[in-house]
Amino acid sequence: MDKFDIANALREAGHMLTIAGDNPYKARAYLKAASAIESVGEGIDTIIKEDRLTNIPGIGASLASQIEHLYRTGELPVLAKMREQLPAGVVELSQVPGMTLKRIEALNKELSITSIDELEDACLKHRVCKVKGFGEKTEQAILEGLRNQRNSSRKTLLLHARPTAEQFVKYLRDGMRTEQIDVAGTIRSWHEVIDEIKVIAAVDDVQHLWQVVENFPLVVELVEKTESSCRVKLVEGLLAEIVVVTNFPVGLVEHTGSPYHFNLLKSYAAENGIELNSEGLFKKGKMLAVKSESDVYVHLDLEPIPPEMRLGEDEIEQASKSDFEDLIHIADIQGMTHCHTTYSDGSYSIEEMALGAQKMGMKYITITDHSPAASYAGGLTVDRLKQQWEEIERVQERVDITILRGTESDILADGRLDYPDHILEKFDIIIASVHNRFKLNHEQMTKRVLTCMKDPHFKVWGHPLGRLLLRREPIDCDVEKILDAVAESNAAVEINGDPHRMDFEPRWVKAALERGIKILISTDAHSLRDYRNLEFGVHQARRAGVRRSEVLNTLDLDDFRATVRP
Repeated sequence: MDKFDIANALREAGHMLTIAGDNPYKARAYLKAASAIESVGEGIDTIIKEDRLTNIPGIGASLASQIEHLYRTGELPVLAKMREQLPAGVVELSQVPGMTLKRIEALNKELSITSIDELEDACLKHRVCKVKGFGEKTEQAILEGLRNQRNSSRKTLLLHARPTAEQFVKYLRDGMRTEQIDVAGTIRSWHEVIDEIKVIAAVDDVQHLWQVVENFPLVVELVEKTESSCRVKLVEGLLAEIVVVTNFPVGLVEHTGSPYHFNLLKSYAAENGIELNSEGLFKKGKMLAVKSESDVYVHLDLEPIPPEMRLGEDEIEQASKSDFEDLIHIADIQGMTHCHTTYSDGSYSIEEMALGAQKMGMKYITITDHSPAASYAGGLTVDRLKQQWEEIERVQERVDITILRGTESDILADGRLDYPDHILEKFDIIIASVHNRFKLNHEQMTKRVLTCMKDPHFKVWGHPLGRLLLRREPIDCDVEKILDAVAESNAAVEINGDPHRMDFEPRWVKAALERGIKILISTDAHSLRDYRNLEFGVHQARRAGVRRSEVLNTLDLDDFRATVRP
């Protein structure tokens, strides 16, 4: 077996363990081992023969023994066991939104369905709706899920694409012995979902570059190749395109963000007597010196436009009038907000979360565990809430960072916040979020959120549209109308840094800013690891052109506390 065969078996085992509801740490161990095996740069046979599997990060003695057994026999005992316990095709079918293990088992038993094609065929022939526990609405929902799954099958979250792109670029730079290779495209402009990795390179020996590309350990297929570009498929279906450019700084500008940006830039240059093309900038036939991306903009009398803002909208007009010096940066953030602990569905205690934020240099942290309606996530009853407040007081004596008492209150179906007023008044901060009944129609959902935003207790609209990227569509509501109510109520909106959410999207953030609404950039942290979500939140804000003064948690402690208090 080669490393890809081994990785596929480990990944299937990890997915099956997840579907079966087994120990999540065990499932993640197999998935992590699969990625690690795929990434090794030498033959797996050599590593096994020299007994070096445990040198690979994420592979301990137990997994090493299983991998060696798999390599020698072609069998992975845990995978064989899961295949016996679970229906055939369960991994493929589980990728369809709404297809739970219980549903997969029922359809396998009644209709012998083992693949997505068989599932779709059964739905189209209205056979699924006749199975006990389904019905016409469920059948239609499955068909819709199938369409969504197909539409997103070649898309990947930025969270997963970015590390792969960085690994790819490092490999190419080492192989070509040049730094003039870099990530461009939507990864560089921090889009939430990635269609393909785009890399640009300025090299002399293009054929050698193609050899290096094809030798990258994660490449599984050469899709197409021309004199100046090459497209390959990486593991798990992600595509990567490598484009050879003659002018590296201009190439970075041309291939970062929306193609409309470069077209607008060319038009703007032409209006000012300068020709801009892939080769460089030319004035009266003479090439202008370009040593960096900034030079491209400076020659046009524009402020250098950050990669995140190259959307092909109004960024050139902005760059002609002002600079981007006060665009939000991670260093501007003084408080870690929207943090969960073991009191609800977090993995760490109040003290551990506080010390983690303190170590990052934060001045304050908001503990915002779930409210009672979120019982599935350990939502806090009033009694549990009081216990939490008492613990916050005890922990506060042991840490330097200030701990603020908050809640992520459910927005109930009728629009009320999920605590009585006399409790709401005692919080330092209230984040209000929709966590259930996502299928309310446009009018019902709009009324629900409007009612909440008009509540006089100051609040932050948490992960406003409730989307889960590639998994759940945004709620259906009149966003403009709700933002009007937010502005009138002097409430705020959250940019949720969870890379599975990254909610609001930039167009709605801009709409909020136009109304003078303040922004809270949060991590929605359920663990210390999730503090890294701050990076995603800040870059999402930068895509909308958010300035430092427009973000609540750039304020010092006193101003922040005074601003967000109900």
